Amino acid sequence: MKEIIVASTNEGKIKEIRAMLSEIGIDVKSIKDVFEEEIEIEENGQTFQENALIKAQTICEMIDKPTLADDSGLEVDAMDGAPGIYSARFMGHDTSYDIKNQYIIDAVKGKERGARFVCAMALCIPDEEPILIEEYFDGEIYDHIEGENGFGYDPIFYVPELKKTSAQLSLEEKNQYSHRAKALKKLYQILKEK
Repeated sequence: MKEIIVASTNEGKIKEIRAMLSEIGIDVKSIKDVFEEEIEIEENGQTFQENALIKAQTICEMIDKPTLADDSGLEVDAMDGAPGIYSARFMGHDTSYDIKNQYIIDAVKGKERGARFVCAMALCIPDEEPILIEEYFDGEIYDHIEGENGFGYDPIFYVPELKKTSAQLSLEEKNQYSHRAKALKKLYQILKEK
């Protein structure tokens, strides 16, 4: 396998995946490199893994090439696992993360603060069984927005062992601890053995 298409237009995600997989000689391309028009895929799964698999299978069937997709998000204990698979769409697509983050801070006030980031990856290779990976990054909801690095819910996701929010972590720290980094390391090992 010399090439993998990533079923995403998120440049940050593509960059992370490209950096890791280029070490074993795999060329990583985004769906923007393959399709001129935007591809809309309905993520109607009930879990992160189901949504990652829907995206990977859809693109793999369209282009007949190995395709990788990930679905990730934040689960908050005091909110019964919300926003979960709806993390990107939580409170509406157009709602800023400052508003979403403040809502979550207010929702856990005086309650259990436990939370985790989840990353599910699905790699579909034509005529093979899909490879599914799921990894976690455990922490808690901070009592205020803090940090400039990262995006989304990173400024309210506090990592007690590092005494920082995810938005305060260096790239090196993030690549060691984050849910996506852990999933990518697993994928790297699997592909290396292939």
